[in-house]
Amino acid sequence: MPRNLADRIVLVGMMGSGKTTVGGILARRLGWPFHDNDAMLRQLFAATPRELMTAGGEAAMHSAELTALSAALAMPPPAVVAAAGGTILDPESRSEVAGAGLVVWLRMAAGTVVARSARGDHRPWPDDDRAAWIARAVKERENLYAEVAGLVVDTDDTSPAAVVDQIIRKLAEAPA
Repeated sequence: MPRNLADRIVLVGMMGSGKTTVGGILARRLGWPFHDNDAMLRQLFAATPRELMTAGGEAAMHSAELTALSAALAMPPPAVVAAAGGTILDPESRSEVAGAGLVVWLRMAAGTVVARSARGDHRPWPDDDRAAWIARAVKERENLYAEVAGLVVDTDDTSPAAVVDQIIRKLAEAPA
């Protein structure tokens, strides 16, 4: 059944793009619940993405992220959902995200991803060449994010509050 695009907002983008921070602020401003993929993953699997990758490899981590995303998207609307960055790689996940509501791509350059993601020890990536891995991942994923996004907001030099303002402004401009 098609749903009103404004009853659920799904944030997508690379790790460090601000999905958790922006999602929390946006949910508070809208008065909606917020469901973060990483928090759901921790709740369901009692582990961070990095711990899951260390214990079972990348496939196990991605499987857990997809399970957590499906659980978040199954929560009743209205809601703001932050999808883990790698969930976009799965075609079924992309389809689920695209049909779940308004998808907002928090887009940023690879260099910004490297700088921002350095702060998160919970994030999974190869330790030996993080910058090269991120550059490849950004290139691989950008068309996939674009495929599902109904709105794109560049976050490189924009505060989380300003990103939320842009999203809310776009929602207000959308036809009812």
